[in-house]
Amino acid sequence: MEDKSLTCKECGNPFVFTVRDQQFYLEKGFQNEPQRCRECRQNRKGGAAQTGGGGNARPSFEAVCAECGTSTTVPFRPRGDRPVYCRACYTAHTPALA
Repeated sequence: MEDKSLTCKECGNPFVFTVRDQQFYLEKGFQNEPQRCRECRQNRKGGAAQTGGGGNARPSFEAVCAECGTSTTVPFRPRGDRPVYCRACYTAHTPALA
């Protein structure tokens, strides 16, 4: 095996498919060579470092806790017809599961 020069289908820049990467692909059983450079793969994943590891980060919405009045974020769009609680107040309102 030797390093291969490939062209990224996203940005069109050449990148090197190293022997080490080829061995990794072989160990994982991947059949195809990478089609994107490392930067484009990371951008396509949505910047895993920014999203906490997932590529598809859930949207978050600003809200004010109905009990303590602190500003919080929730993973749903508050409708206004039901109270929204911060994590601490929500935990206090939710019965513990045994």
